[in-house]
Amino acid sequence: MAAGKPPVRRAMKKVPKVALLVETSNSYARELLHGVRSWVREHGPWSIRLTEQGRGAAVPAWLKGWDGDGVIARVESTQIARQLRATGLPVIDVSAALPRLVFPRVATDAEGAAELAASHLIERGLKNFAYCGYRGAHWSKRRGAAFSAATQSAGGNCVTFWPEPGPVDEEIDAIAGWLRTLRRPVGVLASLDSRGQQVLAACRLAGLVVPDEVAVIGVHNDELLCDLCDPPLSSVIPNAPRAGYEAAALLARAMAGKRLPVKLHEIAPLGVAARQSTDVGAVGDAKIAGAVRFMRERAAGGANVGDVLRAVPMARTALERRFKAALGTTPHAHLRKLRIERVKELLVGTSLPVGEIATATGFEHTEYLSAMFRRECGLSPRAFRAQHRGRKA
Repeated sequence: MAAGKPPVRRAMKKVPKVALLVETSNSYARELLHGVRSWVREHGPWSIRLTEQGRGAAVPAWLKGWDGDGVIARVESTQIARQLRATGLPVIDVSAALPRLVFPRVATDAEGAAELAASHLIERGLKNFAYCGYRGAHWSKRRGAAFSAATQSAGGNCVTFWPEPGPVDEEIDAIAGWLRTLRRPVGVLASLDSRGQQVLAACRLAGLVVPDEVAVIGVHNDELLCDLCDPPLSSVIPNAPRAGYEAAALLARAMAGKRLPVKLHEIAPLGVAARQSTDVGAVGDAKIAGAVRFMRERAAGGANVGDVLRAVPMARTALERRFKAALGTTPHAHLRKLRIERVKELLVGTSLPVGEIATATGFEHTEYLSAMFRRECGLSPRAFRAQHRGRKA
């Protein structure tokens, strides 16, 4: 340094102040926050303000006059939207509650979730379907419409029910009365796991056997809630970490002065966590029902069509023909689909290396798993893991 010259001081980069108006009372919201955290670890830092609040709670009083830079919020009502807009801060909405977009929104693909649930129930050989939603909820209407369309396009019939909001016991009574009117066996999509818990309670009240008479699936895969249900509740697995990650990325752009279009960014769900509430084979062909049950139990362990034939003896040509007639696909394709679903679960839900996942799902070579996965999903297992866990590939 030249004599007499003062040292050059570098301006410290400002750390953005971000408010997270997201409840922590349910697993979906907590996973959203995990996704935000992942983005901040990669691109931050941010100075985060997160306070305890319930879903749909009013905007906290401290936000008025808060010296912050941006907000990620569950915008559950028009009142919350008005209060957030009044701050003048960039806002990213991570709720699907409002029918009209006020801010850029990141949410689970409602149609995708419904179609996964429909496919899961159709694969169990069901022909009768029903949807139990939440009255007045925009996302619930979209989910119900998509479920009806998916089941009807597969040749099934679907009825919907929207219980009047009220005390929990009254809602369960109403659901039980509705369930008694349905043609059975029936596959029911509950719009959320909490509604699924009510449907299961209503089945007990109505004297209906789950899953033999009523198979029930929810949405959001709140593992604790699902496992506490009796029987444990199957559920569609959303990709909330990815939604949180994308919301953080959008907010960062907005805080940097970029103008964001007010549009919906939908995040595809990951698959279905199958539990006892849908462990039913409603296929009219008893032999094929046995084959389907064997596949669900053994596909992830590497079972092949030969194993199926040993478990459910018949000629291979008969299995192929009868399986196609019952489920619209081949035994080999169904086994492959089940194995790929298990691979997806392990890629997103664990940190196991791809080689160990290959071994755990019956693939002799990692290269074979990677080639099949790329052919079925359009990208490598590692890229899928990066994309769906809210990471850079």
